[in-house]
Amino acid sequence: MLYALYHRERVKTRIKVTRDMNRKSDTSKVRKMPGQVHDSCKSLLLAMVGFDTVNTNISGKPDAELALSQYLESQANAMGLTTRRLPVSGEGFNLLVSHRVSDEAPWLLFESHLDTVSVEGMTVDPFAGQVRAGRMYGRGACDTKGSGAAILWALRRYAEGSPQPNNVAIVYTLDEEIGKTGARTFVKTHLPALGWKPVGVIVGEPTELRLVVAHNGVVRWRIETQGIATHSSDPGGGRSAISMMVKVIRALESRYIPMLNTSHPLTGRAQCSINVIHGGTQINVIPEHCEIHVDRRIVPGEDPQQVLPAVERVLAELRGVHEGLNVSQDQPDIDDPPLDPSGGEAFAAFVRRVLERMELPSDLTGVGYGTDASSFGYADVPAVVLGPGSIAQGHTCDEWIDLEQLRRSVDVYLHLMCSPIEAGKGEEQ
Repeated sequence: MLYALYHRERVKTRIKVTRDMNRKSDTSKVRKMPGQVHDSCKSLLLAMVGFDTVNTNISGKPDAELALSQYLESQANAMGLTTRRLPVSGEGFNLLVSHRVSDEAPWLLFESHLDTVSVEGMTVDPFAGQVRAGRMYGRGACDTKGSGAAILWALRRYAEGSPQPNNVAIVYTLDEEIGKTGARTFVKTHLPALGWKPVGVIVGEPTELRLVVAHNGVVRWRIETQGIATHSSDPGGGRSAISMMVKVIRALESRYIPMLNTSHPLTGRAQCSINVIHGGTQINVIPEHCEIHVDRRIVPGEDPQQVLPAVERVLAELRGVHEGLNVSQDQPDIDDPPLDPSGGEAFAAFVRRVLERMELPSDLTGVGYGTDASSFGYADVPAVVLGPGSIAQGHTCDEWIDLEQLRRSVDVYLHLMCSPIEAGKGEEQ
């Protein structure tokens, strides 16, 4: 899921766990050589967890997902699937894995991101993939390498069996946790050049195999005040940027945030909060600069482009009341739209019927967090979110996934691949 903290300005130091972190994880022992394929989805996930793919913006390691992308490429090739590298940045690439049945068959696309959040503060070895009591522990086991392993394993089974009514592809993307660079590059650059357009996209994220058709978006940006620095022995000779910011915060919390009343039946009410503040340089200097970081949650139906103009109207009124108030807004650090179920009803109904046939929960649900699914709206491709694991375990100090649910998710993805859909409509034939 989209990481909730800013990491663009600084690199977080990873923790030391009980064994030397300079070594390769012991999961390297379960990695297969080129041409060799794992014997189970569990074994594949164990190998995937062994790769350190902490997002580059967090770890500072260039192309953090590269080694795992290359490994999955070799695995897919050994399974007899077709692979293609889709460049994103540096050496990093989105990995497209596909099985084409015929030129006439519709395309069904699955997506899973390879990066993870930080391992700082973890109480289990983040890369060991330890198995206890039917669970696998490790960073990314739940969010969302579990989905990635299950989808690939399902595609292997699909390509080996029958029926095969659909062309099926998987795209493994980069940088979901911070900037969604991988998914956005795929949608805006790679997809138009593929020569085919999917009927719909199933994004693998931990939903406990419940069908998510809507989620909130987010806009995160900074508001700055500029004062005049002077020695604190003569405060009247300067202007405090912190004092200015106090007025700004009071205005936002009294005249903007309480007025947010837009809501969506599946994702709840629009939200806004001020979560970070920086100001001043030292105790004996009147501060000339202060900034706050604002988090605004966008519900389906809202336009993210209208967020900053609405706040600007509040700031303009404030400037009119307080002469000399110097306040400005930066362009957003993150501008991520919501996943709106409108227009994707037919595809969601197709997925829902597959779940019903499997006697699994099939209610259409929504969540408050964000995923790569909303990026596919730029290409007018309907998307849903569906995968093993619970969001309650993602990003935690002892992240884990239930192995029975991992096994079940392979069956779910395989049933989706095997279910006929009508090209362009998302309806079963």
